[in-house]
Amino acid sequence: MSFDSILELPLGWAYLTLFVIVMLRANATYWVGRLLVAGGRRSPRIERFIDGPTMAKAKRFSDRWGVLAVPLSFLTIGIQTAVNMSAGALRMPLSRYLPAMTLGCMMWALLYSTIGLAAIQTVFFALASSPWALVALAVAVAGIIGVRRFQRHAAKARSDEPAPESVDSAREG
Repeated sequence: MSFDSILELPLGWAYLTLFVIVMLRANATYWVGRLLVAGGRRSPRIERFIDGPTMAKAKRFSDRWGVLAVPLSFLTIGIQTAVNMSAGALRMPLSRYLPAMTLGCMMWALLYSTIGLAAIQTVFFALASSPWALVALAVAVAGIIGVRRFQRHAAKARSDEPAPESVDSAREG
């Protein structure tokens, strides 16, 4: 089913279609998380992913919000997959995960079947009707990527700097 065909569906059917898609995706991600931890430590590449910054961010989010992290993650951009995967990796009991994930899927499907799809459709129409809109989008994406890279580089440079000597140790030397 293509994006255009979902847009053409009545609201109820669009909601149901998106709900089923996100339910399948979220459950698959949870089980991939369980499998990764079960056998993934044998692979250096998978171990780097498990110990990487995205999973660490998802774990901090989950630690802060508990089981509420699962439905809240469906309202975010960038950590939804990681939160669902970390729920599986941390072996969140299905008795907690399934209701939380179902609530998140319901919110996500409602958001995307109403506001989300309309916004996406508006962007597609704007891009198709004006080459300047496409240029503006490319500049915005390049700007966001540039800022993110600069922030990561600056954070890495700060973490690589040696700690400044204390005043007492400088006086002793």
